[in-house]
Amino acid sequence: MEPKKFNSKDFFLNLGAIVALYAVVVSLVNLLFTIINYSYPKVVEGYNYYYSASPSISWPVASLIVVFPILILLMWVLEREYKSNPKDRNTGIHKALTFVTLFIAGLVIAGDLVTVLYYFLDGQELTVGFLLKVLVLLVVSGALFVYYLSDIRGTLTSKSRKVWRVVTGVVILGSIVWGFSVLGSPATQRLYKYDNQKISNLQEINNYIQNFYSQNGKLPENLTEAGSLDYMPNVIDQQTKKPYEYVRKDALNYSLCAEFNKASDSRMDKLGSTAVMYPYGGPGIFGAHPAGRYCFEQKINPNMFAKPLR
Repeated sequence: MEPKKFNSKDFFLNLGAIVALYAVVVSLVNLLFTIINYSYPKVVEGYNYYYSASPSISWPVASLIVVFPILILLMWVLEREYKSNPKDRNTGIHKALTFVTLFIAGLVIAGDLVTVLYYFLDGQELTVGFLLKVLVLLVVSGALFVYYLSDIRGTLTSKSRKVWRVVTGVVILGSIVWGFSVLGSPATQRLYKYDNQKISNLQEINNYIQNFYSQNGKLPENLTEAGSLDYMPNVIDQQTKKPYEYVRKDALNYSLCAEFNKASDSRMDKLGSTAVMYPYGGPGIFGAHPAGRYCFEQKINPNMFAKPLR
């Protein structure tokens, strides 16, 4: 009996499996890269603009939790189909997608090695973070290459396929646990997001205060007056539902205060993430803060602003 040239069921099972596979690989690499970037931040010259809270791993983790079981299910169904009809394994769609995957994995491996060699020959610094990301790509793409090469050669058995699935599951579970241990639980991530929003609101309020000074030659008495230029900035903490604190100390000095859930990340502080550039060149110092109520002390530089027209 000749192998079937086209089978819609086989086509969509193979297509679904390969899409799920790519989604799992991309999500796993994204997760590991995020952890590595957070654990080994790259220090660069020049300004580090807006402060950012702890990076999120919610999307890659959610994708892995949902898509990986789908991948395992589709592969199990395909394996059961091929046990009943062994010749179907040689149908066009299965072989074509397998060779495409081999090709992509081979390109990634070659590109990985070329990148490392280029960095070495060019005298660039091979940081721990960079080498770990190279290792991640090499291991993931290498595993894909070996698995699908074995599949093409017909050397994969039911037992070896189960071993591959178990090892992959352990790696994914370990990566998720590692991510939460480094970046914090979902509850912790939520608190960091609240704190990041507070920082963003304070930056916006500070912009309005400086714009007010630029146009009026004085600091506003309160945040309501500061918002009278165009529209009212967001002066309410969305978590506590209380207004942010603005205290005018004298003609040039003022402070902006908020209640923070967590202390700012020491890794981000070391990168100089608290340096924020504002309109007219006015500097801000939003970013580094302890947990609890904290005030950012600000000072207007009159030389940075043109005198208001009379």
